[in-house]
Amino acid sequence: MTVLPTATATAATAVTVTPAPGRPAHRDANVLRWLAAYTMSMVGDSVYYMALAWAAARSGSPTQAGLVLAVGAVPRALLMLGGGVLADRWGPRRVVIGSDAARCLVILAVAAVLVLAAPGLWLLIAVALVFGVVDALFLPAVGALPPRITGPGQLARVQGLRGLAARVANVTGAPLGGLLVALGGSAAAFATAGALFAVSLVLLIAVRMTPLPQPQRRPHDNAASVEGGAEGTPEPTASPGVRRELTDGLRYIRRHRVLGPLMLVIALSELGFVGPLNIGLVLLAQDRGWGAGGMGWIVGAFGVGAGAASLLLAVRGRLPRAGLVLCLSVVAGALAIGAIPFVPTVGLAAVAGLFVGLLAGLGGGLCGALTQTVTEPGYLGRVTSVSTLFTLGIAPLSYPVTGAAVGLRGTGPVFVVSAVVCAAGGALGLAFARLRRAELPGG
Repeated sequence: MTVLPTATATAATAVTVTPAPGRPAHRDANVLRWLAAYTMSMVGDSVYYMALAWAAARSGSPTQAGLVLAVGAVPRALLMLGGGVLADRWGPRRVVIGSDAARCLVILAVAAVLVLAAPGLWLLIAVALVFGVVDALFLPAVGALPPRITGPGQLARVQGLRGLAARVANVTGAPLGGLLVALGGSAAAFATAGALFAVSLVLLIAVRMTPLPQPQRRPHDNAASVEGGAEGTPEPTASPGVRRELTDGLRYIRRHRVLGPLMLVIALSELGFVGPLNIGLVLLAQDRGWGAGGMGWIVGAFGVGAGAASLLLAVRGRLPRAGLVLCLSVVAGALAIGAIPFVPTVGLAAVAGLFVGLLAGLGGGLCGALTQTVTEPGYLGRVTSVSTLFTLGIAPLSYPVTGAAVGLRGTGPVFVVSAVVCAAGGALGLAFARLRRAELPGG
């Protein structure tokens, strides 16, 4: 598959700009264009998944519908690291624009097919597979873009804005998809998703980029600074094969005194977080008789907390002792997760959910900002692909494990074990002095 058409490639590299010094990210028109593009893409994702689920349910059995929804996760998980290599090799902007263009064309083509004929499951499976492949390219590249659209001191603000965009997309995307399916069927939902991707594409082309400076290596600089650096960090080679570049990126993370521990924190905290807060809450609400309404209150409180954390980062821009705050947020969030199944009322469970969202949102935003701050420019795509693989590729595999464990042991013990795993990530981060003392640049 061609990642980027020639015409788009030309547009993707046509304009570069240096961010205005001292301009906050939330007042920077260039950053706001990127934010609008990201929001449109996220809403389009939600509408697409709603359309795909409805079309699959109409075309087959519930088991077959589940297969269609799950099959897209396979190429995304398998190819995510390769997507990071391509983002570093070709530049994240080219890959983001190319993948957005591919998503737009594929989804609009599916909408046209649905207008003309009833699709078979084979077509929906093919669409899910293609979308998964494109996601494997899009996700690492979009995560590597912020350092190219703003200065280092604004990266925390950008992560906060990105978190707010995700909250908006979660609140609006699924209801919009359901309304479109109810009014016009899957064809209307697919067409709208394609249109949203098209708007995102136009906005991305308009985003101006700053080429990142290449790292300047000093002859005897083998020790990492507090903010980053790696001992014995390998330099990117001129044009090695994909496998060699991937190995080089993984070695870079392993030797880096901040990124190595940070990736472990992300992996453990996500593994301990996603199971209870997704499938676990459903089973807990059923067990306690809280129903869908009670679960909705808890999930809603979580969203409010996460939104508040994103707003804090977007407005404040920098928190002192970012590494320490990150690790403590993970540990405190784990305690809140462990408390949810032991509170007597749904109201108290919602309060616990609020704290989980606040602490998880704060920790997640600081993770993203620190990752982009300490990573050398030539490795941003590969480093982003590793962190994204943990959050969107490997962590969701805990869903069936969580469900089976709840069936065997009940919700309480499972939430406690998950909280311990999550807290272990934060405690591990505290044990590494370089991560614990890491700071974000001022801005």
